[in-house]
Amino acid sequence: MTFVKLHNGIIKKITGYFLPVILTIIFLILAFRGINLKESLLLISKTSITWLIIYIVIFYISHFIRALRWKVITNSVKKDTSLLNHFGAVMIGYGVNCVIPRFGEIYRGLFLGKWEKISRTTMIGTVVVERVIDIISFGLASFISVILYSGDLIKKIPWLKPTLIVGFIVISIIILLIVILIKFEKGLSNSLIKILSKVNPVLSKKFSETITTLVEGFSTIKGVKNIFYIIFLTALMFIIYAYNTYVGFLMLNMDEANFVDFKMAWVFMAISAYGTLIPTPGGTGSYHIISIFILSKLYNFNSEISGAYALLTHFIQYVIFVLSTPILIFIINRKRVLKGETRENFVSVFNSNYGDK
Repeated sequence: MTFVKLHNGIIKKITGYFLPVILTIIFLILAFRGINLKESLLLISKTSITWLIIYIVIFYISHFIRALRWKVITNSVKKDTSLLNHFGAVMIGYGVNCVIPRFGEIYRGLFLGKWEKISRTTMIGTVVVERVIDIISFGLASFISVILYSGDLIKKIPWLKPTLIVGFIVISIIILLIVILIKFEKGLSNSLIKILSKVNPVLSKKFSETITTLVEGFSTIKGVKNIFYIIFLTALMFIIYAYNTYVGFLMLNMDEANFVDFKMAWVFMAISAYGTLIPTPGGTGSYHIISIFILSKLYNFNSEISGAYALLTHFIQYVIFVLSTPILIFIINRKRVLKGETRENFVSVFNSNYGDK
């Protein structure tokens, strides 16, 4: 029995650590198969420095807006939270995802919870809220892309229609469940927990923790004013995402090879986001393959310039996230020390605090 447990544990760790790496390698090979990388790198060497700077500035602004939206969500839990703390946690989340996929969502909630002295359950709950909002928003962005694209986008991307249909059904179910959970939280959850505890106590405990996290997270969205701000900031964030994509085209002088406009940038932004659903470090590989597909198949750019765009934009984003993480942790911790508060790191944020066990 001990050997079986040890064997299963090893297999689980190997799968957890190496599967994303294997997927990354496979996607990169598929993405750049048949592409002249020397030509792509040559095109990158001709990058406009002016547009590069603008791209980086807009990129930071888009994530600042995301941090501001998160602050609005947490506003009902604690007033006057630090926008810098929110921004730092957002960038940390993406930075960690560049190394270990999905772990960033946990870490950004834990860091903000520690910095703002808010329950980790509530913080993780607000992260889930954000992700649900993003999924709904990207679904709407995809529908808008179908309208904006000059041709038949559904025909060009066969998997898009079933993805949107399934996504719509899943989102509807999620929203319905959330409404039911919030309205009948105690009675419903207690009944389900009792049933599960008889079948599987461990599963019952995890279910109870999940329900509590979801309810606390979605309970933070209160008031018409807050809902309006969340919708407005989400729309603004997506517009900035699309504009950042457009600047990326100009950065590589793609307007000299083909016509580019905001509509094209929006379609690229919405469809390329599906690449992030695959758990690879920082979307490496999955982002490249879908980006090259969009540019070459939907907009008739040659493979080399398409590969150059995927390589350059992903590299910039990756470097920004990875470098911003330690810098922001240092800056925020320095401010905390000056106030007589403790420093936080990737280990300390897991320590029990503020009512959580």
